Amino acid sequence: MRPVERREIVDFATYEDGREALRARVLDVKRVRRVHVGEVLTFLFENPLTVRYQVQEMMRVERIVREADIQHELDTYNELLGGDGELGCTLLIEIDDAAERAAKLRAWYGLPEHLYALLPDGTRVRPAIDERQRDDERLSSVHYLRFDVRGQVPVAIGCDLPALTAETRLGDEQRAALAADLGPDAPR
Repeated sequence: MRPVERREIVDFATYEDGREALRARVLDVKRVRRVHVGEVLTFLFENPLTVRYQVQEMMRVERIVREADIQHELDTYNELLGGDGELGCTLLIEIDDAAERAAKLRAWYGLPEHLYALLPDGTRVRPAIDERQRDDERLSSVHYLRFDVRGQVPVAIGCDLPALTAETRLGDEQRAALAADLGPDAPR
């Protein structure tokens, strides 16, 4: 997937003028790229449009204007995108109770190695993970993953961690959105 380039980013004042229209578009794009697996795992597949929106929002909120700072935001958020043949996503572990969340994030330390995208031929593709999202004792409740699906659109997303086994079949609309993201014309 092609990363978002500097020329696609506008200053925060210009962005503010068209923010509501872009926000509505991005929310619609995210809706079909959100996959709930079991009761607490949510995968949000990213594309250049969602990344561009996140960069613009950071610039708006933090009033970023320096070129080096803008480039830092681009570099950081472009990491969410997969490369050629890959799908990048943000994984949210959603547990409201703080004590329960803390205990599960320790108990599920190996969770990232138990996640998968199921390809049409039955192959389970494990994600590349960002090790910055866990320390020596626990996971973060947010993870950045990249699935090398070799350009194929998954049919399901799942988890085979014994304490958290679940799989969600992708609907036609979800598969079409991911197919678009894998193609040369991913939403920008």
